[in-house]
Amino acid sequence: MTRKRYIALLRGVNVGRAKRIAMADLRKLIGDLGYDDVRSLLNSGNVVFTGPAKAHDAVAAEIEEALVLKLGVASRTLVLGCTELDEIISSNPLLELATDHSRLLTFILAGTHPPDAIEALCGQDWHPGAVALGGRAVYVWCPGGILDSTAAAALGKQLGDATTARNWATLSKLHALCQELPA
Repeated sequence: MTRKRYIALLRGVNVGRAKRIAMADLRKLIGDLGYDDVRSLLNSGNVVFTGPAKAHDAVAAEIEEALVLKLGVASRTLVLGCTELDEIISSNPLLELATDHSRLLTFILAGTHPPDAIEALCGQDWHPGAVALGGRAVYVWCPGGILDSTAAAALGKQLGDATTARNWATLSKLHALCQELPA
C-alpha cells in the first residue's frame, strides 16, 4: 500500500480558553487512527504524520470526528500533503519584503475559493504591509504585528472558517519536519 506524509492544521486550537488540547493527546489520537511517525509542532494544532495514501478531505474528516468523540473538541482541520506545503513555501511572493517571518502570515485555503473577493483584497494598498494570493494560500505581511494588521483582519473576515493561518516561521518548521519524516 502506498504511504504518504500529511500535515494537519487544526483551526483555533489552544487559542484562549476554548478548544484546549494537549499535544500528547493529539499525537495519540492520530496514532490511534492508524497513522505513524506522528509529530506535533508548538502547542497550536500542527501535526505531521505518515499513513496510507487517502484523500486529504477524508483524513481531515477522520481527525475532526475523532477530536469530537475522544477529546470533546470540535475543530476544523485542514490536511495538506508535503508536496502542497512545498508549493506554498516556494510560491510566496512576499519573502523579500518580509523581514520578520513571525509577522508574515499565511492563510491556507481549504479547497477552492472564489478568487474575486480575495483578489480585491490583494489589490488594496495595505502599506507598509502587503497581501498576495498564491495557488493554495494567501500571504499577508504584517510589519506592525499580526494583531494590529487590518489586512489580516479583513482576510480572516472574508475567508471565515474555510481557512487557518500560520506565521511563516511555523510553516517553515512544519516544512522541515515534513522533510525529516521517513517515506
